[in-house]
Amino acid sequence: MKNPLIIKHAQKLLCPTDFHGGFGQLDIIEDGAVVCRKDIIVWVGKTSDIPPDYENENCQVINASNKLVAPGFVDCHTHPIFSGTREHEFVMRCQGKSYREIAEAGGGIRYSVRMLRTASEEELLIDAIPRLNRFLSTGTTTIEAKSGYGLSIDNEIKMLRVIRKLNEIHPIDIVPTFLGAHELPDEYRDRRRDYIDLVIHEMIPMVAEEKLAVFCDVFCEDHVFTVNESEEILQAALNAGLKIKIHADQLTSSHGAAMAASLGAVSADHLDYSDSNTVEQLKQHGVIPVLLPGAVFFLGLSHYANARSMIDSQLPVAIATDFNPGSCTIQSMPLIASISCIYMHMTPTETWIASTINAAKSVCLEQKIGSLSVNKQADIIIWDIPNENFMPYSFGNTSIDNVVKNGDLLKT
Repeated sequence: MKNPLIIKHAQKLLCPTDFHGGFGQLDIIEDGAVVCRKDIIVWVGKTSDIPPDYENENCQVINASNKLVAPGFVDCHTHPIFSGTREHEFVMRCQGKSYREIAEAGGGIRYSVRMLRTASEEELLIDAIPRLNRFLSTGTTTIEAKSGYGLSIDNEIKMLRVIRKLNEIHPIDIVPTFLGAHELPDEYRDRRRDYIDLVIHEMIPMVAEEKLAVFCDVFCEDHVFTVNESEEILQAALNAGLKIKIHADQLTSSHGAAMAASLGAVSADHLDYSDSNTVEQLKQHGVIPVLLPGAVFFLGLSHYANARSMIDSQLPVAIATDFNPGSCTIQSMPLIASISCIYMHMTPTETWIASTINAAKSVCLEQKIGSLSVNKQADIIIWDIPNENFMPYSFGNTSIDNVVKNGDLLKT
């Protein structure tokens, strides 16, 4: 049995707070303390108020003087299971080719599909572990992970089984999402309807039966899956008992996010071209906007999501990396926070809320993770920074002293 853990004398203890129907707020406790037993937070407050019963010779004590203590990041949109990299496409973009041009020439997602299909489960597992380690090293303690580079029954199931195995062997928590409707694979380029039927009638039922995913996602763009096609796939997922998400309005204003909202989607992701009507639909249906500015940045684009409009509308905006081998290789939530401040005009405080409690809501785990609250999981980051503004200000740097995951001290 693990000994109780006490983190005390934090210069600042960041406590994101969920507001039902609003963006949220960041409460700050000076000279703060957190007490954990096993993997659960049992007390939060000022160091001087720690109940005497919690302090005994069996406690593991961390002195966080001159440190900032915060909940672990929840990276709520990632694609970490893949084989091979796509730096050749990065070179092509540097030479002026667009993401869409590369995809239409057989690159992009379809290139990653061809690579993944040649890899075994064991190879995918071995490749993924260093990526999960890098997430932890930059303060991320939970990720959502999508399939979508298999695009066949066997290969999509293979990806989701790798995710399940990683959940069993790695400290980081992983929320699995089925993304069979990520692209049309090479063999179905001229048989579009057949592939959609495959996703609906064979892939989704198998994923649901084996309980391999919590969510089903669709990449909704006219050159991938149309709004009507996306609606059909998401409705099938709902009928099978899966919760739903959508990639929408990334490259054009397709109104896919508004459609997903009407179906009861938990989140709508990207939203770079979402209009005011879509924002209103998201608010009306309680959908979490997950913004992915790292993809815009990495692709060399300039049209970022209108975070200010969404936040001012009191939507609980979340931010995530969109880590993947092609359109965003960023794994660092601190870097995403910096990009969010610089290009989407979010405040540092807003990025803390968006990457913790709001991100937890986008994967339906706000009762378990995302804040330093009693009875929540003890996922805690101790930062060697002076205040809450310093993390996004210190662009590209990660100043972490300790990572506590499920009450275990992982890094010193």
